[in-house]
Amino acid sequence: MAGSTTKKAVIRRFEKEPLAGWVNPVSFLQPAGVELLSAQGNVSHLSYQEIKTIAFVRDFEDAPEAGHLFLTRPKTEGLWVRFQFRDGDVMEGIMPNNLLPWEQYGFTVIPPSSNHQRVFIPRAAVRAVEVLGVVGSPLRKRKAKPAPKEQIGLFDE
Repeated sequence: MAGSTTKKAVIRRFEKEPLAGWVNPVSFLQPAGVELLSAQGNVSHLSYQEIKTIAFVRDFEDAPEAGHLFLTRPKTEGLWVRFQFRDGDVMEGIMPNNLLPWEQYGFTVIPPSSNHQRVFIPRAAVRAVEVLGVVGSPLRKRKAKPAPKEQIGLFDE
């Protein structure tokens, strides 16, 4: 595992138990899969086919399953998207409204749950992606407040 900067991550898999460890956020996405350093010091390579999500967390103990859906319209700018996984589960998130930072192996979203900083979803794990809305679109300018009309003079002659 190259580099000294690693982030705590929990990898949820379709058929097996979740794995907790550290990934390098710059180089963890490789053509064959994802590289994970476990707490025991073992480096594992997981294929995209077996991974459901990779959640970047603050603490392993405070890393329960992420909330899957927004209860209200999100306020963070970006694309509000809904992912349908191969196993039928559904998850929503916010993606950047910019095509350049999208990874070729999957999607990085900001989830509804505050327990997770961001979540990576491999393309191989997804059956469908639906855009629910654009939050904070630069195309729509907010209307300026109308200038207040001057006070009429009741006693003016």
